[in-house]
Amino acid sequence: MSNQRKNVLLITVDQWPASLLGYAGRKDILTPTLDELARVGVSFTNAYSPTPVCIPARRELMTGTGSRTHGDRKFNEFLRMPDVPTLAQVFRNHGYQAYAVGKLHVYPQRDRIGFDDVILCEEGRRVNFPHEMREDDYTRDVNRAGYPGLDFAHGMSNNNYLVRPWHLPEELHPTTWTTRQMCEQIIRRDPTRPAFWYCSFTAPHPPVVPPQVFLDMYRDVEIEMPYIGEWAEDPDGDSFPYAAKYYNSLFGLNTEKYIRDARKGFYAACTHIDYSIRTIIGTLREEKVLNNTIIVITCDHGDLLGNHRLWGKNVFYEDSTRVPLLIIPTLDCQGWEPGSTDDRLAELKDIMPTLLDMCGLPIPETVEGMSLANRNNKRDYVYGELWEDDRATRMVRTERFKLIYYAVGNQIQLFDLENDPKEMKDLSNNPEFADVKRELTEILVSRLYGSDLEWLRDGKLTGKPNKRFVYKPVQENCGILGNRDLLLQRGIR
Repeated sequence: MSNQRKNVLLITVDQWPASLLGYAGRKDILTPTLDELARVGVSFTNAYSPTPVCIPARRELMTGTGSRTHGDRKFNEFLRMPDVPTLAQVFRNHGYQAYAVGKLHVYPQRDRIGFDDVILCEEGRRVNFPHEMREDDYTRDVNRAGYPGLDFAHGMSNNNYLVRPWHLPEELHPTTWTTRQMCEQIIRRDPTRPAFWYCSFTAPHPPVVPPQVFLDMYRDVEIEMPYIGEWAEDPDGDSFPYAAKYYNSLFGLNTEKYIRDARKGFYAACTHIDYSIRTIIGTLREEKVLNNTIIVITCDHGDLLGNHRLWGKNVFYEDSTRVPLLIIPTLDCQGWEPGSTDDRLAELKDIMPTLLDMCGLPIPETVEGMSLANRNNKRDYVYGELWEDDRATRMVRTERFKLIYYAVGNQIQLFDLENDPKEMKDLSNNPEFADVKRELTEILVSRLYGSDLEWLRDGKLTGKPNKRFVYKPVQENCGILGNRDLLLQRGIR
Protein backbone atom coordinates (compact mmCIF):
# COMPACT_ATOMS: atom_id res chain seq x y z
CA MET A 1 0.00 0.00 0.00
CA SER A 2 1.19 3.52 -0.78
CA ASN A 3 2.64 5.63 2.06
CA GLN A 4 0.64 8.63 0.85
CA ARG A 5 -2.25 9.33 3.22
CA LYS A 6 -5.62 8.82 1.60
CA ASN A 7 -8.45 11.28 1.23
CA VAL A 8 -12.02 10.19 1.92
CA LEU A 9 -15.23 11.36 0.25
CA LEU A 10 -18.37 10.16 2.03
CA ILE A 11 -21.57 10.86 0.11
CA THR A 12 -24.98 10.31 1.67
CA VAL A 13 -28.36 10.62 0.07
CA ASP A 14 -31.64 10.80 1.95
CA GLN A 15 -34.40 8.19 1.71
CA TRP A 16 -33.12 6.14 -1.27
CA PRO A 17 -33.92 2.39 -1.08
CA ALA A 18 -31.20 -0.10 -1.97
CA SER A 19 -33.36 -1.77 -4.63
CA LEU A 20 -33.76 1.45 -6.63
CA LEU A 21 -30.51 1.34 -8.60
CA GLY A 22 -29.63 0.27 -12.10
CA TYR A 23 -26.74 -1.86 -10.85
CA ALA A 24 -29.18 -3.58 -8.45
CA GLY A 25 -31.22 -4.75 -11.42
CA ARG A 26 -33.90 -2.07 -11.73
CA LYS A 27 -34.81 -1.16 -15.30
CA ASP A 28 -37.02 1.87 -14.59
CA ILE A 29 -34.45 4.05 -12.76
CA LEU A 30 -31.67 5.99 -14.50
CA THR A 31 -28.47 5.84 -12.42
CA PRO A 32 -25.64 5.71 -14.99
CA THR A 33 -23.03 7.28 -12.69
CA LEU A 34 -23.66 4.93 -9.78
CA ASP A 35 -23.77 2.00 -12.20
CA GLU A 36 -20.32 2.97 -13.49
CA LEU A 37 -18.95 3.38 -9.98
CA ALA A 38 -20.31 -0.04 -9.00
CA ARG A 39 -18.07 -1.53 -11.71
CA VAL A 40 -14.97 -0.19 -9.94
CA GLY A 41 -16.18 -0.61 -6.37
CA VAL A 42 -17.83 -3.09 -4.02
CA SER A 43 -21.57 -3.06 -3.43
CA PHE A 44 -22.80 -4.29 -0.07
CA THR A 45 -26.15 -5.90 -0.84
CA ASN A 46 -27.33 -6.40 2.75
CA ALA A 47 -26.58 -3.03 4.34
CA TYR A 48 -29.19 -1.89 6.86
CA SER A 49 -30.27 1.20 8.71
CA PRO A 50 -31.23 -0.25 12.11
CA THR A 51 -33.21 2.91 13.07
CA PRO A 52 -34.69 3.92 9.71
CA VAL A 53 -35.47 7.59 10.28
CA CYS A 54 -33.20 10.58 9.75
CA ILE A 55 -31.78 11.66 13.12
CA PRO A 56 -30.98 8.26 14.72
CA ALA A 57 -29.54 6.93 11.46
CA ARG A 58 -27.19 9.89 11.12
CA ARG A 59 -26.08 9.63 14.74
CA GLU A 60 -25.15 6.01 14.07
CA LEU A 61 -23.27 6.92 10.90
CA MET A 62 -21.24 9.65 12.57
CA THR A 63 -20.42 7.85 15.84
CA GLY A 64 -20.13 4.19 14.82
CA THR A 65 -22.55 3.28 17.61
CA GLY A 66 -26.04 1.79 17.76
CA SER A 67 -29.15 3.50 19.07
CA ARG A 68 -28.87 2.14 22.60
CA THR A 69 -25.49 3.85 22.92
CA HIS A 70 -26.05 7.05 20.94
CA GLY A 71 -29.36 7.46 22.76
CA ASP A 72 -32.02 7.97 20.09
CA ARG A 73 -34.57 5.56 18.70
CA LYS A 74 -37.41 8.07 18.53
CA PHE A 75 -36.26 11.05 16.42
CA ASN A 76 -35.28 13.36 19.27
CA GLU A 77 -34.74 16.77 17.68
CA PHE A 78 -33.33 18.28 20.89
CA LEU A 79 -30.76 15.62 21.79
CA ARG A 80 -27.11 16.58 21.64
CA MET A 81 -24.57 14.19 20.16
CA PRO A 82 -23.31 11.54 22.60
CA ASP A 83 -19.98 12.04 24.35
CA VAL A 84 -18.01 9.80 21.99
CA PRO A 85 -15.56 10.63 19.19
CA THR A 86 -17.27 11.35 15.88
CA LEU A 87 -15.94 10.22 12.52
CA ALA A 88 -14.93 13.79 11.64
CA GLN A 89 -13.20 14.36 14.97
CA VAL A 90 -11.14 11.19 14.68
CA PHE A 91 -9.93 12.20 11.23
CA ARG A 92 -9.03 15.68 12.50
CA ASN A 93 -7.23 14.19 15.52
CA HIS A 94 -4.94 12.45 13.03
CA GLY A 95 -4.08 15.48 10.93
CA TYR A 96 -6.96 15.49 8.44
CA GLN A 97 -8.93 18.52 7.37
CA ALA A 98 -12.65 17.72 7.61
CA TYR A 99 -15.42 19.60 5.83
CA ALA A 100 -19.11 18.87 5.45
CA VAL A 101 -21.70 20.20 3.01
CA GLY A 102 -25.46 19.63 3.13
CA LYS A 103 -27.60 18.01 5.81
CA LEU A 104 -26.33 17.08 9.27
CA HIS A 105 -29.60 16.90 11.26
CA VAL A 106 -27.99 17.36 14.66
CA TYR A 107 -28.73 19.57 17.66
CA PRO A 108 -27.90 22.38 17.96
CA GLN A 109 -28.13 22.73 14.21
CA ARG A 110 -24.84 24.65 14.02
CA ASP A 111 -22.95 22.00 15.99
CA ARG A 112 -20.07 21.02 13.71
CA ILE A 113 -19.72 17.58 15.37
CA GLY A 114 -15.95 17.56 14.80
CA PHE A 115 -15.75 19.07 11.31
CA ASP A 116 -13.58 22.13 10.64
CA ASP A 117 -16.61 23.72 8.98
CA VAL A 118 -20.10 22.77 7.83
CA ILE A 119 -21.90 24.45 4.92
CA LEU A 120 -25.44 23.66 5.97
CA CYS A 121 -28.62 22.78 4.06
CA GLU A 122 -31.28 21.69 6.57
CA GLU A 123 -34.42 21.48 4.38
CA GLY A 124 -35.88 24.63 5.90
CA ARG A 125 -35.80 23.14 9.38
CA ARG A 126 -35.41 25.68 12.18
CA VAL A 127 -35.33 23.78 15.46
CA ASN A 128 -35.91 25.99 18.51
CA PHE A 129 -36.24 29.12 16.34
CA PRO A 130 -35.79 32.04 17.11
CA HIS A 131 -33.38 31.14 19.94
CA GLU A 132 -30.92 29.30 17.71
CA MET A 133 -30.39 29.02 13.93
CA ARG A 134 -32.38 31.60 11.97
CA GLU A 135 -31.52 30.19 8.55
CA ASP A 136 -29.05 27.73 7.06
CA ASP A 137 -26.35 28.52 4.50
CA TYR A 138 -28.48 27.34 1.60
CA THR A 139 -31.34 29.68 2.48
CA ARG A 140 -28.88 32.54 2.95
CA ASP A 141 -27.62 31.98 -0.59
CA VAL A 142 -31.17 31.83 -1.99
CA ASN A 143 -31.94 35.12 -0.28
CA ARG A 144 -28.76 36.76 -1.58
CA ALA A 145 -29.56 35.55 -5.10
CA GLY A 146 -32.69 37.68 -5.11
CA TYR A 147 -35.35 35.19 -4.02
CA PRO A 148 -35.78 35.95 -0.30
CA GLY A 149 -38.17 33.61 1.49
CA LEU A 150 -39.02 31.70 -1.70
CA ASP A 151 -37.03 28.46 -1.31
CA PHE A 152 -40.27 26.62 -0.43
CA ALA A 153 -42.61 28.61 -2.68
CA HIS A 154 -43.02 25.49 -4.83
CA GLY A 155 -45.72 24.43 -2.36
CA MET A 156 -44.68 20.79 -2.08
CA SER A 157 -44.52 19.18 1.36
CA ASN A 158 -41.33 17.83 2.95
CA ASN A 159 -43.23 14.64 3.81
CA ASN A 160 -45.58 14.05 0.88
CA TYR A 161 -45.18 12.85 -2.70
CA LEU A 162 -47.00 15.39 -4.80
CA VAL A 163 -44.70 16.47 -7.64
CA ARG A 164 -43.90 19.62 -9.54
CA PRO A 165 -40.76 20.94 -11.29
CA TRP A 166 -38.29 23.12 -9.39
CA HIS A 167 -39.44 26.75 -9.41
CA LEU A 168 -36.17 28.72 -9.15
CA PRO A 169 -33.00 28.71 -11.30
CA GLU A 170 -31.41 25.26 -11.30
CA GLU A 171 -28.25 26.50 -9.57
CA LEU A 172 -30.44 27.22 -6.52
CA HIS A 173 -31.85 23.70 -6.33
CA PRO A 174 -30.59 22.09 -3.08
CA THR A 175 -28.99 19.19 -4.99
CA THR A 176 -27.15 21.48 -7.42
CA TRP A 177 -26.19 23.89 -4.63
CA THR A 178 -24.81 21.07 -2.44
CA THR A 179 -22.80 19.74 -5.37
CA ARG A 180 -21.28 23.15 -6.09
CA GLN A 181 -20.43 23.74 -2.44
CA MET A 182 -18.77 20.33 -2.18
CA CYS A 183 -16.68 21.03 -5.25
CA GLU A 184 -15.61 24.35 -3.71
CA GLN A 185 -14.42 22.56 -0.59
CA ILE A 186 -12.35 20.15 -2.69
CA ILE A 187 -10.83 23.01 -4.71
CA ARG A 188 -10.07 25.08 -1.60
CA ARG A 189 -8.48 22.26 0.39
CA ASP A 190 -5.12 22.55 2.11
CA PRO A 191 -2.83 20.56 -0.26
CA THR A 192 -0.41 19.72 2.55
CA ARG A 193 -2.92 17.63 4.51
CA PRO A 194 -5.26 14.73 3.70
CA ALA A 195 -8.97 15.47 3.63
CA PHE A 196 -12.23 13.97 4.83
CA TRP A 197 -15.13 15.40 2.84
CA TYR A 198 -18.76 14.70 3.71
CA CYS A 199 -21.35 15.50 1.04
CA SER A 200 -24.90 15.04 2.36
CA PHE A 201 -27.71 15.46 -0.17
CA THR A 202 -31.23 16.17 1.12
CA ALA A 203 -32.91 14.45 -1.86
CA PRO A 204 -34.66 12.27 -2.91
CA HIS A 205 -36.46 12.85 0.42
CA PRO A 206 -39.51 15.01 -0.34
CA PRO A 207 -40.34 17.67 -1.35
CA VAL A 208 -40.35 16.03 -4.78
CA VAL A 209 -39.28 19.00 -6.90
CA PRO A 210 -36.61 17.91 -9.42
CA PRO A 211 -35.64 20.26 -12.25
CA GLN A 212 -37.77 19.80 -15.36
CA VAL A 213 -34.85 18.39 -17.36
CA PHE A 214 -34.73 15.32 -15.07
CA LEU A 215 -38.52 14.87 -15.10
CA ASP A 216 -38.33 14.87 -18.90
CA MET A 217 -35.94 11.91 -18.84
CA TYR A 218 -38.78 9.74 -17.49
CA ARG A 219 -41.39 10.81 -20.03
CA ASP A 220 -41.21 7.49 -21.90
CA VAL A 221 -40.04 5.23 -19.05
CA GLU A 222 -42.50 2.56 -17.95
CA ILE A 223 -42.52 2.83 -14.16
CA GLU A 224 -43.06 -0.30 -12.06
CA MET A 225 -46.14 -0.14 -9.88
CA PRO A 226 -45.87 -1.00 -6.16
CA TYR A 227 -46.10 -4.61 -4.98
CA ILE A 228 -48.54 -5.57 -2.24
CA GLY A 229 -47.88 -8.49 0.10
CA GLU A 230 -50.61 -10.97 0.99
CA TRP A 231 -50.68 -9.57 4.52
CA ALA A 232 -51.25 -6.03 3.16
CA GLU A 233 -54.06 -6.79 0.73
CA ASP A 234 -56.69 -5.53 3.17
CA PRO A 235 -55.45 -2.28 4.79
CA ASP A 236 -58.28 -2.51 7.33
CA GLY A 237 -57.61 -6.16 8.18
CA ASP A 238 -55.98 -7.67 11.25
CA SER A 239 -52.83 -8.71 9.36
CA PHE A 240 -52.05 -5.06 8.52
CA PRO A 241 -50.28 -3.75 11.66
CA TYR A 242 -51.58 -0.76 13.59
CA ALA A 243 -48.49 1.31 12.75
CA ALA A 244 -48.91 0.46 9.06
CA LYS A 245 -52.53 1.62 9.22
CA TYR A 246 -51.35 4.95 10.64
CA TYR A 247 -48.70 5.48 7.95
CA ASN A 248 -51.13 4.41 5.23
CA SER A 249 -53.62 7.02 6.45
CA LEU A 250 -51.23 9.91 5.89
CA PHE A 251 -51.12 9.78 2.12
CA GLY A 252 -53.85 10.18 -0.47
CA LEU A 253 -51.93 8.53 -3.29
CA ASN A 254 -54.79 6.23 -4.21
CA THR A 255 -54.91 6.41 -8.02
CA GLU A 256 -52.54 4.91 -10.57
CA LYS A 257 -51.73 8.37 -11.95
CA TYR A 258 -50.77 9.77 -8.53
CA ILE A 259 -48.60 6.75 -7.85
CA ARG A 260 -46.83 6.80 -11.22
CA ASP A 261 -46.29 10.57 -11.03
CA ALA A 262 -44.93 10.28 -7.49
CA ARG A 263 -42.50 7.56 -8.48
CA LYS A 264 -41.39 9.39 -11.62
CA GLY A 265 -40.73 12.54 -9.64
CA PHE A 266 -38.83 10.62 -6.98
CA TYR A 267 -36.78 8.78 -9.61
CA ALA A 268 -36.01 12.09 -11.34
CA ALA A 269 -34.68 13.43 -8.02
CA CYS A 270 -32.44 10.35 -7.78
CA THR A 271 -31.14 10.86 -11.31
CA HIS A 272 -30.40 14.51 -10.51
CA ILE A 273 -28.15 13.34 -7.67
CA ASP A 274 -26.58 10.67 -9.88
CA TYR A 275 -25.61 13.26 -12.50
CA SER A 276 -24.41 15.66 -9.78
CA ILE A 277 -22.00 13.05 -8.41
CA ARG A 278 -20.29 13.13 -11.81
CA THR A 279 -19.38 16.77 -11.20
CA ILE A 280 -17.83 15.93 -7.82
CA ILE A 281 -15.84 13.04 -9.29
CA GLY A 282 -14.72 15.32 -12.11
CA THR A 283 -13.53 17.93 -9.64
CA LEU A 284 -11.51 15.32 -7.74
CA ARG A 285 -9.95 14.23 -11.04
CA GLU A 286 -9.11 17.75 -12.22
CA GLU A 287 -7.63 18.56 -8.81
CA LYS A 288 -5.48 15.43 -9.25
CA VAL A 289 -6.66 13.80 -6.02
CA LEU A 290 -9.15 11.24 -7.39
CA ASN A 291 -6.70 8.34 -7.47
CA ASN A 292 -5.88 8.82 -3.81
CA THR A 293 -9.46 9.25 -2.61
CA ILE A 294 -11.65 6.53 -1.11
CA ILE A 295 -15.30 7.11 -2.07
CA VAL A 296 -18.26 5.77 -0.10
CA ILE A 297 -21.90 6.29 -1.12
CA THR A 298 -24.73 5.36 1.23
CA CYS A 299 -28.06 6.52 2.66
CA ASP A 300 -29.69 7.10 6.04
CA HIS A 301 -32.74 4.93 5.22
CA GLY A 302 -34.95 3.96 2.29
CA ASP A 303 -38.49 4.63 1.10
CA LEU A 304 -41.26 2.11 0.41
CA LEU A 305 -42.74 4.25 -2.39
CA GLY A 306 -46.12 2.55 -2.15
CA ASN A 307 -44.94 -1.02 -1.65
CA HIS A 308 -47.26 -2.81 0.78
CA ARG A 309 -49.46 0.34 0.65
CA LEU A 310 -46.80 2.31 2.53
CA TRP A 311 -44.77 5.42 1.71
CA GLY A 312 -41.65 6.74 3.39
CA LYS A 313 -39.58 4.98 6.04
CA ASN A 314 -40.19 4.26 9.76
CA VAL A 315 -40.80 0.49 9.40
CA PHE A 316 -38.59 -2.55 8.84
CA TYR A 317 -39.69 -3.75 5.43
CA GLU A 318 -36.81 -4.02 2.99
CA ASP A 319 -37.20 -0.82 0.99
CA SER A 320 -37.43 1.20 4.22
CA THR A 321 -34.50 -0.29 6.14
CA ARG A 322 -32.09 -1.70 3.51
CA VAL A 323 -29.84 1.00 2.09
CA PRO A 324 -27.27 1.38 -0.69
CA LEU A 325 -23.66 1.00 0.38
CA LEU A 326 -21.04 1.34 -2.33
CA ILE A 327 -17.34 1.54 -1.48
CA ILE A 328 -14.83 2.55 -4.16
CA PRO A 329 -11.33 1.97 -2.79
CA THR A 330 -8.14 3.42 -4.15
CA LEU A 331 -6.30 1.16 -6.56
CA ASP A 332 -3.65 0.24 -3.99
CA CYS A 333 -6.15 -0.91 -1.35
CA GLN A 334 -5.67 -4.63 -0.83
CA GLY A 335 -8.53 -7.16 -0.65
CA TRP A 336 -11.13 -5.17 -2.63
CA GLU A 337 -12.31 -6.72 -5.89
CA PRO A 338 -13.63 -4.11 -8.34
CA GLY A 339 -17.17 -4.76 -9.56
CA SER A 340 -17.95 -7.29 -6.84
CA THR A 341 -20.76 -7.61 -4.33
CA ASP A 342 -20.51 -8.41 -0.63
CA ASP A 343 -23.56 -10.04 0.98
CA ARG A 344 -22.48 -9.78 4.62
CA LEU A 345 -24.98 -8.15 6.97
CA ALA A 346 -23.77 -4.57 7.32
CA GLU A 347 -25.03 -1.60 9.33
CA LEU A 348 -24.49 2.15 9.16
CA LYS A 349 -22.27 1.95 12.23
CA ASP A 350 -19.79 -0.11 10.19
CA ILE A 351 -18.88 2.82 7.94
CA MET A 352 -16.82 4.68 10.55
CA PRO A 353 -14.51 1.76 11.45
CA THR A 354 -14.26 0.74 7.79
CA LEU A 355 -13.03 4.15 6.67
CA LEU A 356 -10.61 4.48 9.58
CA ASP A 357 -9.27 0.99 8.88
CA MET A 358 -8.82 1.73 5.17
CA CYS A 359 -6.86 4.87 6.09
CA GLY A 360 -4.67 3.05 8.60
CA LEU A 361 -6.06 5.00 11.55
CA PRO A 362 -6.90 3.56 14.98
CA ILE A 363 -10.56 2.81 15.68
CA PRO A 364 -11.83 4.29 18.96
CA GLU A 365 -12.90 1.83 21.63
CA THR A 366 -16.35 3.46 21.66
CA VAL A 367 -17.10 2.22 18.13
CA GLU A 368 -19.53 -0.70 18.02
CA GLY A 369 -19.50 -1.32 14.28
CA MET A 370 -17.12 -3.65 12.47
CA SER A 371 -14.64 -2.85 9.72
CA LEU A 372 -15.92 -4.21 6.44
CA ALA A 373 -12.35 -4.01 5.12
CA ASN A 374 -11.63 -7.14 7.17
CA ARG A 375 -13.28 -10.04 5.36
CA ASN A 376 -13.21 -12.11 8.55
CA ASN A 377 -15.61 -9.73 10.28
CA LYS A 378 -19.18 -10.99 10.15
CA ARG A 379 -22.36 -10.63 12.22
CA ASP A 380 -25.10 -13.18 12.76
CA TYR A 381 -27.98 -10.74 12.71
CA VAL A 382 -29.04 -7.10 12.53
CA TYR A 383 -31.22 -5.78 15.34
CA GLY A 384 -33.43 -2.82 14.55
CA GLU A 385 -35.51 -0.62 16.84
CA LEU A 386 -37.63 2.45 16.24
CA TRP A 387 -40.17 4.46 18.25
CA GLU A 388 -41.50 4.00 21.77
CA ASP A 389 -45.11 5.08 21.16
CA ASP A 390 -47.92 3.24 19.35
CA ARG A 391 -45.69 2.96 16.27
CA ALA A 392 -43.03 1.00 18.19
CA THR A 393 -41.46 -1.70 16.03
CA ARG A 394 -38.41 -3.96 16.31
CA MET A 395 -36.55 -6.23 13.88
CA VAL A 396 -34.21 -9.22 13.89
CA ARG A 397 -32.69 -9.92 10.47
CA THR A 398 -30.49 -13.00 10.01
CA GLU A 399 -28.87 -14.17 6.77
CA ARG A 400 -32.10 -15.79 5.61
CA PHE A 401 -35.00 -14.66 7.80
CA LYS A 402 -36.45 -11.46 9.13
CA LEU A 403 -38.73 -11.10 12.15
CA ILE A 404 -40.63 -7.83 12.54
CA TYR A 405 -42.38 -7.03 15.80
CA TYR A 406 -45.07 -4.45 16.54
CA ALA A 407 -45.81 -3.79 20.20
CA VAL A 408 -49.45 -2.75 19.66
CA GLY A 409 -51.36 -6.02 19.36
CA ASN A 410 -48.16 -8.00 20.15
CA GLN A 411 -47.90 -8.70 16.41
CA ILE A 412 -45.09 -10.70 14.82
CA GLN A 413 -44.31 -11.07 11.13
CA LEU A 414 -41.77 -13.52 9.71
CA PHE A 415 -40.31 -13.47 6.21
CA ASP A 416 -37.99 -15.80 4.32
CA LEU A 417 -35.88 -13.25 2.44
CA GLU A 418 -33.95 -15.91 0.57
CA ASN A 419 -37.10 -17.12 -1.18
CA ASP A 420 -39.32 -14.07 -0.71
CA PRO A 421 -37.13 -10.93 -0.98
CA LYS A 422 -40.16 -8.64 -1.37
CA GLU A 423 -41.76 -9.93 1.85
CA MET A 424 -44.98 -10.98 0.19
CA LYS A 425 -45.86 -13.88 2.50
CA ASP A 426 -45.90 -13.69 6.30
CA LEU A 427 -44.77 -17.04 7.74
CA SER A 428 -45.34 -16.23 11.40
CA ASN A 429 -48.28 -18.64 11.69
CA ASN A 430 -46.78 -21.36 9.52
CA PRO A 431 -45.91 -24.36 11.76
CA GLU A 432 -42.98 -25.28 9.48
CA PHE A 433 -41.20 -22.13 10.65
CA ALA A 434 -42.13 -22.30 14.34
CA ASP A 435 -38.54 -23.00 15.40
CA VAL A 436 -37.24 -20.04 13.39
CA LYS A 437 -39.88 -17.78 14.90
CA ARG A 438 -39.01 -18.96 18.40
CA GLU A 439 -35.26 -18.48 17.87
CA LEU A 440 -35.61 -14.95 16.46
CA THR A 441 -38.12 -14.00 19.16
CA GLU A 442 -35.62 -15.07 21.82
CA ILE A 443 -33.02 -12.80 20.23
CA LEU A 444 -35.54 -9.98 20.18
CA VAL A 445 -36.40 -10.40 23.86
CA SER A 446 -32.71 -10.44 24.79
CA ARG A 447 -32.26 -7.04 23.15
CA LEU A 448 -35.13 -5.22 24.85
CA TYR A 449 -34.39 -2.48 27.38
CA GLY A 450 -35.95 0.62 28.89
CA SER A 451 -39.66 1.01 28.25
CA ASP A 452 -39.59 -2.09 26.03
CA LEU A 453 -39.41 -4.24 29.15
CA GLU A 454 -43.04 -3.34 29.82
CA TRP A 455 -43.90 -5.61 26.86
CA LEU A 456 -42.76 -8.69 28.84
CA ARG A 457 -44.63 -10.86 31.32
CA ASP A 458 -42.58 -13.62 32.95
CA GLY A 459 -40.01 -13.30 30.19
CA LYS A 460 -42.59 -13.71 27.41
CA LEU A 461 -43.63 -11.10 24.87
CA THR A 462 -47.09 -9.71 25.54
CA GLY A 463 -46.68 -6.29 23.98
CA LYS A 464 -49.34 -3.60 24.28
CA PRO A 465 -53.10 -4.05 23.96
CA ASN A 466 -54.44 -4.14 20.43
CA LYS A 467 -56.14 -1.01 19.16
CA ARG A 468 -58.63 -0.34 16.43
CA PHE A 469 -57.26 2.31 14.12
CA VAL A 470 -59.60 5.27 13.64
CA TYR A 471 -58.45 8.03 11.32
CA LYS A 472 -57.94 11.47 12.86
CA PRO A 473 -56.37 14.63 11.36
CA VAL A 474 -53.75 14.37 14.12
CA GLN A 475 -53.24 10.90 15.60
CA GLU A 476 -52.35 10.80 19.28
CA ASN A 477 -49.31 8.80 20.42
CA CYS A 478 -48.04 8.50 16.83
CA GLY A 479 -45.53 11.32 16.46
CA ILE A 480 -45.71 14.69 14.75
CA LEU A 481 -47.06 13.91 11.28
CA GLY A 482 -50.72 14.66 10.64
CA ASN A 483 -52.95 15.87 7.85
CA ARG A 484 -54.10 19.04 9.62
CA ASP A 485 -50.84 20.80 8.62
CA LEU A 486 -50.35 18.86 5.35
CA LEU A 487 -47.51 16.80 6.85
CA LEU A 488 -45.48 19.75 8.14
CA GLN A 489 -46.00 21.93 5.07
CA ARG A 490 -43.57 24.85 4.69
CA GLY A 491 -44.49 28.20 3.14
CA ILE A 492 -43.25 31.70 2.25
CA ARG A 493 -40.74 32.99 4.78
